[in-house]
Parts: sequence; structure tokens; C-alpha cells
Amino acid sequence: MPKSPGSMVKNGSRGRRKWKPVPEDLIISFDEVLSSLDGVERRKMFGYPCAFMNGNMFFGCFEDRIFMRLSQEGREEALGSGIFKPFEPIPGRSMREYVEAPGDFIGSGGDFESWLERSLSYAGSLPPKQAKGKG
Repeated sequence: MPKSPGSMVKNGSRGRRKWKPVPEDLIISFDEVLSSLDGVERRKMFGYPCAFMNGNMFFGCFEDRIFMRLSQEGREEALGSGIFKPFEPIPGRSMREYVEAPGDFIGSGGDFESWLERSLSYAGSLPPKQAKGKG
């Protein structure tokens, strides 16, 4: 009996595409940026390098893109800038407080630094997250 299109499995999971690795040059740029920030922790999320302040993720890489967490006002401004769009790791399912930009925005100078500062500031204003214990 033939399988229906809805039952096809792509890359080992139902209907999901396999995520691409982050280009090495983007990881290098990401790590250079983090080295200049105090109180920031580098961890992986989705298998990608991300930055956390007080346990709150605020900046990271996803495939060949970067994303930032911003306040409501910041997101509205970012989305109107022509640089950012909503961050959707899974198409059609955006992460509520996050916007994304092309990976090469990370080395663009003043605009990037200004947005990163806003993202870091927003993360710093959030209540600290406690590490979840395993057990």
C-alpha cells in the first residue's frame, strides 16, 4: 500500500527539514563579539552558539543568520528598519521576543553594535533565570 504524502518522513522527523550548520566565519565573528561583553555566558541552543545574560538568551546564531531578543518597542522598530524580520526557526512559528538578521549583519559596525546593546540591555532587565536541575 503506498504511503500518503502526509506520512512521508523527512530527515528522520515528520515534516521537518534538517537545519544547516553555522558557517565557520559566523561562529568566529560571534565569538569575537562575545569576548568584548562582560557577564555574558556562551551556551548552545538548538545546537547553535547563543549568548545568555542572567540565564536569559538574548543573541545567537541560527544556520546562516543571527537573532536578537528585544523589547516590544525594540522589535517594532527593528522590524520597521528593513534589516530584521521575525525569528522563525520553524517556518510559520516565530519566537515571540526575537528578530533575525542575515549573518553578515554581525560585522556591519554601528548599526549592529547598537542593536546588540539594546538586546543585551533588554536581557539584563529581565528577572534572572535559575538553572534547571536534572534529576
